[in-house]
Amino acid sequence: MLKSAEYLSAKNYSPRTIRNYTSEMRYTFSYYNEKDLTLIDQDDIIRYINFIKREFGSGYDKCRMVAQSCSFFYQHILRVPYIVPSSFYPRKEFKLPNILREKEIKHLLVSIPNFKHRCLISLFYGSGLRLDEMCHLKMSCIDAENAQLKVEHGKGNKERFTILPKKLIPDLRLYFKEYRPQVYLFEGRKKGSAMSNGSYAGSGEKRNESSRFRKRKIQRT
Repeated sequence: MLKSAEYLSAKNYSPRTIRNYTSEMRYTFSYYNEKDLTLIDQDDIIRYINFIKREFGSGYDKCRMVAQSCSFFYQHILRVPYIVPSSFYPRKEFKLPNILREKEIKHLLVSIPNFKHRCLISLFYGSGLRLDEMCHLKMSCIDAENAQLKVEHGKGNKERFTILPKKLIPDLRLYFKEYRPQVYLFEGRKKGSAMSNGSYAGSGEKRNESSRFRKRKIQRT
């Protein structure tokens, strides 16, 4: 797994992708722990995918990650012929999300007592940033004058610009005066360090643990 992680890092894959790929490879190969890695074939991977679907109810994204990680390992680490992973992805399911109405979103944001968490979740909703992008948003990437944010190292290691809702700028200025972030807009316990994805998730989940909104999705407008 170490060699896989080093190869992925050298190819500029994101830390999250590296973590996901190596984890899925570890789980898959643990399932066949008595079998030589070079002897694991397409049928074995299909059996494993069926196993996690049956036993854990794994969906499309999980099965897709298993297929991709195994394909990467056999193509780039062992360098042996291997089937293209997309040829045995499960059929993707399409379900309509249960969307929160604008009134419900306002109620959700107002119900968050922690000012930092309220600013964080409001910006997450209003800007369209991904979770990892939000956690690593630097102060230097905020352009309040033009109401835009610069995303560095986004998905696929690409940069882009996204909107900064003008209604949030006054609150963000108050937040800056109170918390004085040094590098990242939302920092962890240690000054100058990025807030972890898990800390961000907790800031929202703890507020809505008993809320009727927790199983519904927010529609960004």
